[in-house]
Order: sequence, then structure tokens, then C-alpha cells
Amino acid sequence: MTSERDEAGPAPGSPAGGRAATAPEPGEYDRHDRYDPPYDDEPGEAGDDAGRGGRRWWRTVLLALLTAGVVGSATWVVFFSPVLGVREIEVVGNLTVPSEQITRSAGVADGHPLATVDLAAVRGRVLAIRRIESAEVRREWPGTLRIDVVEREPVAVLQVAGKAALIDRYAVVTEVRTVAPPRLPILHVNNPATGDPATRAALAVIVSLPEALSAKVAEVRATTAEDVTLTLGDGRTVIWGGADRPREKASILTTLLRRPAKAYNVSSPEVVTVR
Repeated sequence: MTSERDEAGPAPGSPAGGRAATAPEPGEYDRHDRYDPPYDDEPGEAGDDAGRGGRRWWRTVLLALLTAGVVGSATWVVFFSPVLGVREIEVVGNLTVPSEQITRSAGVADGHPLATVDLAAVRGRVLAIRRIESAEVRREWPGTLRIDVVEREPVAVLQVAGKAALIDRYAVVTEVRTVAPPRLPILHVNNPATGDPATRAALAVIVSLPEALSAKVAEVRATTAEDVTLTLGDGRTVIWGGADRPREKASILTTLLRRPAKAYNVSSPEVVTVR
């Protein structure tokens, strides 16, 4: 006779044979038995990328705005504001022309932006001063405009209408006086001008003379570029000729002047004459 329990069979969930089920040990399942639920991360990644892209765009815009602001501010400071404006005009090289005169002629207002000063225009205005031979203008940051000048040096005197016109090596009149300075020779030419060959040759000879000889010369005459003649303070005459070979001629003349004579011809250094 079979009992009711036996006929019922194993309890639900129990293994056949009536043995009780036990929990599987860790690692007991094979990896193929595992079930990984599907997980779709694409929507999240797309959202993150969009967020990062937006942040990068704003950073780029902000950086561009900051850069533009810095550049704009620097441009304003350098080119338009008095922060880097002209605070001082330094004049160098002048001996007889007052610095105040050169500064006024430069025509640059105090505080004018140094970066926008027209250097060529300033140089032109300074060169308009008759006694200035050359000028160089440059910026010295943060606020100095420097003007280097070379003044015209008188080397001879032209007698004009009873006045003494002092001229430089280019035949430019530097000033007019009532009395000629005793240290400068008087120039006699038919057509005193910067482009006249005789004038240019005579002035070139005067400039080339060593100081010891130059101090002895009272007058210089020339009708052409090849017949320059010197008259010394004691009345002796030197036929110099053209402006070529000045060192040779000066050396020979220095030696010849030790010999008493009325005239010395050094126009051709190879053949000199004394009479």
C-alpha cells in the first residue's frame, strides 16, 4: 500500500530522488550560462558629447572675446592714449642751435602717442633749420622722442653786399654776419652756388687741408674746378690745382713752405715748382 506522500512525488523545486536543493557555489556556472541583460549606452554618450561640445564652444568664444579685448586695449594704449605718449624730446649733437628751437621745429605735442609720430615729417621740419646739416629721429620707449643732429660747420666766407656770409662745405649759407670770423678763409668764385664746379672744388680743398695748413690760408680762389689757388696770410701763393690727391699735395706743401719763396705749385705732385 502506497502512502499518500509517496504518491505525491518530490516536492516542487526538489531534485528527483527527494534530495534537497542547495545553492550553487560561486563560479559553479559556466560563463556561457550567464545572462547579461542588454545595456544600450549610446543615448548617454551622445548626450555627454553634446554637453562637452557646447562647453568647448563657449570656451572658444570666451577666449576669443578675451583676446580681442586685450588686443583692443593694447592698441588703444599704444596708438591713441597718452599713456605711451611723448613725454620728452631729447636733442643730441647741437652745438650752436638751441635745443628749444629744434624742439619747436619738430612740432610734436606733449602727450602725442609716440607710436604715431611721423618720424620722416619731424626730420623734415628739423632740417628746415638752416644750420642743421643732417638729422635722425627715433623713438625711445616708453615716452622719449630722440633727435640726433649734425650742425653745418662754416668753412669759408663769401663777401656779399658788404656782409660776410658763412658757408659750409656744400656752399650752403649758415648765417650772415657784419664781420667775417678771422679763422675762416674768404672764398672768391665767379658763381658761388652749391652746383657750381669751381665752388665745389674750392670748398673740397679747404675741407681737406690739415689744421696746420688751414690756419695759414687767408683766401681761396677758383675760376674752374682745376685751378684752385690758395693765398696764405703772409702773402705767399699756392697753386693747388684740382681737388684730387689732397694728402700728397698737403704733405709736399708742408715741406716746401720751409723754403722761402713767393709761389708754390703742387698741382702735380710728381713735378712741383717753387719760385
